[in-house]
Amino acid sequence: MLFALIKKELLALVRDMHGLAALFLMPMVFIVLMSLTLKDIYRPPLAQLSYAVDRRDTETPAQWLQQIWQRSHGAPKALDADWQAQLKSGALKYVIVLEPGLSAELESAALSTQAHIRLLTEPGIDANLFNALRAELVGASGELKARLALAVPGTSGPPPGASIQALVQAERFATAGPRPTSVQQNVPAWLVFGMFFVVASLSGLFVQERGSGALGRLRSLGVSRVMLLMSKALPYLGVNALQAVLMLAAGIWLMPLIGGDALSLAGIHWGALVLALAAVSLAAVGLSLALACAVRSHAQAATIGPMVNVLMAAAGGIMVPKFVMPGFMQRLVEISPMNWGLEALLTVLLRGGGVADTLPQVGRLVLFAAAMFLLAVFLFRRRAS
Repeated sequence: MLFALIKKELLALVRDMHGLAALFLMPMVFIVLMSLTLKDIYRPPLAQLSYAVDRRDTETPAQWLQQIWQRSHGAPKALDADWQAQLKSGALKYVIVLEPGLSAELESAALSTQAHIRLLTEPGIDANLFNALRAELVGASGELKARLALAVPGTSGPPPGASIQALVQAERFATAGPRPTSVQQNVPAWLVFGMFFVVASLSGLFVQERGSGALGRLRSLGVSRVMLLMSKALPYLGVNALQAVLMLAAGIWLMPLIGGDALSLAGIHWGALVLALAAVSLAAVGLSLALACAVRSHAQAATIGPMVNVLMAAAGGIMVPKFVMPGFMQRLVEISPMNWGLEALLTVLLRGGGVADTLPQVGRLVLFAAAMFLLAVFLFRRRAS
């Protein structure tokens, strides 16, 4: 019986060409347009990035360098014992390590041959932003070295054109994982949006069957409400899986062909990726079933579902990336299920996270999906009674 009901749903879905176009073409268009349009601007102002300083050199010149940096970047956060974990997770954007011997190097008139300043950034930092931080740190170090040389009688600053870049060593704090680009932000973002957009198609077909009496006839044949809902959920879980494959493929192969950056899946944890995608799909289908059972007409199905989807996207870091939002908005977006799904995917694709790293977001998505399915059963029973 369940297989026959699933076949019926698939036939109805295949006949709905407009719905299929919305499910597959719309997120693809968003990925292409947003990735190309925002290719060079997906980076926040430098002064707004959270950072810490590990000052292992306690001499005065090292302290002066930190003060120069603070004038344009604000006060650093306290350096906790788990700062490396915070850096890897993105809670800290970068850490400046001032190694022993830095003060002596700054006071010396000779050019540096050894790195005494280390810039460690989170693995998900934008490549242009990474280079800007490194260049500014090199500039601040050179400025201080020149001032110290001019302040000492009988010495001179570095010769014209001399470089002190060897003084600064910069690296992303990650053992593996791709560099983030506009594509690597937009592909998972609009993939999540597309998976949740099944609400429009599912709600429309559900209202159509209820209006035609098909659901009533199936109930009279002894088909349980849970089986009816499951028969509608399973095909759309398959649709979500196909969406995921196509959107990821677009990021890997299509975007480089049209001038964008490529989405890299090298070195990612595939089990974590599949788990995150499955959790997003369950949450999307669960919400779709609840809304399908709540609406009463085609007009409501065509309006309420997409409206809820767009609002969750706007408030979930899909349309506007979370890292460019002010602090209170970054906390607000964390209530959106779309943000949970996006963060789970970014943890895998950008930060090299595994299954354990995605469990907080995956757990929320699964609980949300279960709550929505129970709500759908309750609303279905209430409408049928």
